[in-house]
Amino acid sequence: MEGFQLDRRDQTPLHEQVAAEIRRAIAEGEAGPGERLPPARDLAKVLGVNANTVLRSLRQLRDEGLVEFRRGHGITVTGQAPARSAVVTRAQELVRFARRQGYQPDELIQIIQGLR
Repeated sequence: MEGFQLDRRDQTPLHEQVAAEIRRAIAEGEAGPGERLPPARDLAKVLGVNANTVLRSLRQLRDEGLVEFRRGHGITVTGQAPARSAVVTRAQELVRFARRQGYQPDELIQIIQGLR
């Protein structure tokens, strides 16, 4: 799980950004079922956030059924995040919707970039 990117300018809370990056890593196959995740303390250090921020993210992913905490075994991936194809499908739906509303793809890109 490399290439985590947090955007401190983004209004999305850091714990949600961390959870999203881990979800993406699972969806992309960087971390599969049965694999152990790095300890929260290590992830926090790499990301430059508090360990409690990472733990909050991991608890959220546990509640979603993507990871489990096992004493003595650390944090393990248990489920599969929605595949990248699911995100692509949603993006295609958004592009079709925008076109029906009269927006061109470049205008949609500007709208999305403005959401940051």
